[in-house]
Amino acid sequence: MSSIEEFIAGLPKAELHVHLEGSVEPETLLELARRHRSPLADGGGERVRELYATRDFGAFLQAFRAVCELLQTPEDYEFITYKALSRLAQQNVRYAEVTLAAGVVLWKGENLLNSFSGMEAGARRAQEDFGIRVKWIFDTVRQFGLESAEGVLREAVRLQDRGVVGLGIGGDEQRGAPELFRAVFDDARKQGLRLTAHAGETAGPVSVWGALDALGAERISHGFTAARDPRLVAHLAARQIPVDICLTSNVRTGCLPELATHPVRRYFNQGLLLSLNTDDPALFETYLNREYRLAHEVFGFSREELTRLAEASFRAAFLTPEEKESYLAAFRSPEGS
Repeated sequence: MSSIEEFIAGLPKAELHVHLEGSVEPETLLELARRHRSPLADGGGERVRELYATRDFGAFLQAFRAVCELLQTPEDYEFITYKALSRLAQQNVRYAEVTLAAGVVLWKGENLLNSFSGMEAGARRAQEDFGIRVKWIFDTVRQFGLESAEGVLREAVRLQDRGVVGLGIGGDEQRGAPELFRAVFDDARKQGLRLTAHAGETAGPVSVWGALDALGAERISHGFTAARDPRLVAHLAARQIPVDICLTSNVRTGCLPELATHPVRRYFNQGLLLSLNTDDPALFETYLNREYRLAHEVFGFSREELTRLAEASFRAAFLTPEEKESYLAAFRSPEGS
């Protein structure tokens, strides 16, 4: 019998909650810092590793902001996109929905179309070299307010025919109630975009209810505080509303005191549709196959249950039924291909 590492490596997988900026490895950030003659480069690799050693949500946001500041040209975006997708492909990730902090790009005053063109170029190269496919989710930032969200929506609609599949909302849950963004998400739905929301990470179950009721979110990112509300958990299970599980992230941001307290096992047993994800793999020093191993080692997921999680990652994706079936067919193939 193969080892658990070999078994996980062989599973076809989708990653649905991964931020492009949070996928920039320390050595890549250092190269960008040198390219743009940033003071960060003066500290070398040690300074970058210190920046990435996040243990609470504030430190995470600071590191994320530092990465964003060094993404300045289409070539930068092509560089990080290719590297991020190549790492995913090495883990047998066949399809990814990658989130861009579009609200931050606009806040910086960048031409988002130029940045996106770089991302497209990196994604094309990765697909040619590794076969991995990608679609994009443009993320708004709660604390940037309504006008910023409207700007992100305009850009998402503009680039919809170039692979932008969804609109999301992130940032500090405490500083932007979902109800403030109802009209933006209503408009996005009418324009044919799929909807997702970070909720139940730094705020309680009311944030998840708001994402569902006010925003019409089709998928919930994180959602671990939903466990405090049995009615909400039952609702998520009955409606099969997908929840993106990010185990390491929730500990590294300080949102969970320790990994063992995560409700992933309870959610799975109660029939929720779950996918495992990394969120910001470089910042949190993790990778998708490691998240599957943690599910096995910490929460006792069997090989059959890990396979069900991998299948669920495609079922929860913003793909057509035909596209989902084409990926799920790999699980019925003896070679898994």
